[in-house]
Amino acid sequence: MDFRPSPRAAELAEAVQAFVRDEIEPVEQRVRRADAGDGRWQVPPQVRELQRRARAQGLWNLFLPAGHEGEYARRYGTRGGAGLSTVEYAPVAEATGWSFLAPYVFNCNAPDTGNAEVLLRYGSPQQRERWLDPLLDGRIRSAFAMTEPGVASSDATNMQLTAVVDGDEVVLDGRKWWTTGVGHPDCSVLIVMGLTDPGAHRYARHSMVLVPIDAPGVKVERMLDTMGFFDEPFGHGEVSFTGVRVPLSNVIAGPGRAFEIAQGRLGPGRVHHAMRLVGLAERALHLACERALSRTAFGKPLANLGGNRERIADARIAINSLRLLIMHAAWKLDTEGPMAAMSEVSQIKVAAPNVAQRVIDFAMQIHGGAGLSSDFPLAAAWTAARAIRLADGPDEVHRGVVARIELAGHGAAR
Repeated sequence: MDFRPSPRAAELAEAVQAFVRDEIEPVEQRVRRADAGDGRWQVPPQVRELQRRARAQGLWNLFLPAGHEGEYARRYGTRGGAGLSTVEYAPVAEATGWSFLAPYVFNCNAPDTGNAEVLLRYGSPQQRERWLDPLLDGRIRSAFAMTEPGVASSDATNMQLTAVVDGDEVVLDGRKWWTTGVGHPDCSVLIVMGLTDPGAHRYARHSMVLVPIDAPGVKVERMLDTMGFFDEPFGHGEVSFTGVRVPLSNVIAGPGRAFEIAQGRLGPGRVHHAMRLVGLAERALHLACERALSRTAFGKPLANLGGNRERIADARIAINSLRLLIMHAAWKLDTEGPMAAMSEVSQIKVAAPNVAQRVIDFAMQIHGGAGLSSDFPLAAAWTAARAIRLADGPDEVHRGVVARIELAGHGAAR
């Protein structure tokens, strides 16, 4: 296994790191304060300007996957106009994890990246023209509506919102929540997972449907906070669908194919999430070390008190170990595909947010009261890491996949 990025990928990662350090980090606090005010659900002008500069430098749509990007990378994207492998994109994703703003500035934020990959892999030419082109161009944003308030959504076969085929239309009725991105002022389309055929095989009952946010019957009931944070200007919403009619051509890849699409979507996207968490943990450790050396208590630097040196060492070991685990999963996705990498992908979905959460918690502790405030990015970072332990599937589900595959190697039946 050779995890070294190609020269182009290494150059892109270095360029992203420099842009985050020189352009994004200096304005983070101003943007965060603007988000907390009356303009919470608007995009501050300085962020639009950062996007313009990033795009001018070719640091745009870097997530576009090798082999699937074609004309889109050349038209909207990256330096050299070709997509990266999962292994190549991993260090780029880590660099964007340093700042909560960076993925959006580079047009590489979730759920837009996953939705774009769905359209790249499974969308029709008409669907791509209407939704993918403006998404990659930055003219619109998207949301992904899967989780429901009335069922245990950790089992996706439980989804009850209906997407019933009626002639040349699909009719949607039901309610979703934790629909990420629906609060953004540019959000124009939702990919909605709905029940189409209750009598089919449990993995062929559901469909993914493109639903314009302004379609009659779509209503954002409320925006949800995550432990007090609203994740402005994207947000997580509760959305109702009442007799929503869209053309049958809005069904992605055809009725009943939602689980097939989800499996194709989640592999690379989970590497993106995990590597962003590595970047987040790296920043937390960086802040912890700076604080430990610059503050004194009881006549000593904080670094020399209470086992903090050991905690710093443990954090470094954990981050480096996590990075290698993720790179192995990325390599297996590239070489053997999503089905062969199911255990590895589930492993990183457990490990990444848990490692990040522990490192960030240590950094918060060493900052004292400041670590709980919005003067530092740590409280929001901890919340993000904690939320991802549910948002991309609960730890228990991923551990179950790892255990099932492990035990199968010893002859256990599913």
